[in-house]
Amino acid sequence: MIEVKQEGDPIDLVARALADRTRRDLLRLVRDTERSAGDLAGHFPHMSRPAVSQHLRLLHDAKLVTVRPHGNHRMYRARSEGLSEMWQFVDDMWSDSLSRLKAAAEREERDRT
Repeated sequence: MIEVKQEGDPIDLVARALADRTRRDLLRLVRDTERSAGDLAGHFPHMSRPAVSQHLRLLHDAKLVTVRPHGNHRMYRARSEGLSEMWQFVDDMWSDSLSRLKAAAEREERDRT
C-alpha cells in the first residue's frame, strides 16, 4: 500500500527548499562551516539582505540548517540529517525499481529454459 503524504510533509519541504538555486548555493556555503547571515548575504550582491534571510528561513523551516544566535548575528550551519528522509525516499524508489528489474530478468531466464 502506498502511503499518501500530507501537506507540509518533511520531504516536500526539503524538495521545495532544494528546488531553488540560491538556496542550494546557501546550503553549500554552510555545509562545512558556520556562517553569519551577513556573510552569506555578501555572496549574493544582486540580492537584498531580507531576500537572503527569507531563503535562509525556508532552509531552516525544511530543517536543512540550524540557526544559532551569536551576539547581534545569526549563525547558520547545514544539517545533513535534514536530508535523511529525502535520501530514504530516493533509496526506496531505487530499490523498488531494482527489485522489479531483477524479477523480470529472472522470469525471462526461466522462460528461456
